[in-house]
Amino acid sequence: MKRRTREAKAKLAAEVEAEKQRIRETLLLDIEGKFQVRIMRLPHAADLPLPAYQSANAAGLDLSAAVPANAPIIIEPGRRAAIPTGLAFALPARVEGQIRPRSGLALHHGITVLNSPGTLDGDYRGEAHVILVNLGHDPFAVERGARIAQLVLSPNVRASFREVSCESASSENETGLTV
Repeated sequence: MKRRTREAKAKLAAEVEAEKQRIRETLLLDIEGKFQVRIMRLPHAADLPLPAYQSANAAGLDLSAAVPANAPIIIEPGRRAAIPTGLAFALPARVEGQIRPRSGLALHHGITVLNSPGTLDGDYRGEAHVILVNLGHDPFAVERGARIAQLVLSPNVRASFREVSCESASSENETGLTV
């Protein structure tokens, strides 16, 4: 009897903890059902706009370059540079930021995000930088306030892995394992 009581208490405690977590996650949603992202504008980006969707159905928010007004960063052909955004993000749990290229920069100048998509992890709290590479033929000047990339926010899932032996698989082929 005591064992059942302990098990029931443990189950109830787990359910209460799960409900608390659900409530914490729910509180990050605003009235329109969008999750809230805390953002800190650093001093060198004080006059730059916060990321914004440019249309009602845009998937990404534009990120701007927070380089000094009198010192644009010149990216020579074949070279790369980490461009500061002047922003630090606090993403909600299980949300990642994907830093993606802007199609106009890629098409017209050969400028793209080198590690595309760059990942802004939910637990990273430092300034976001965008690693741009110049795949074009001419030097490219990254000037203050230039829209240099897009930030797409996406839920992510966590996985656990279970190693199996060939004997435990339901079938096997030349290219790998089918379970």
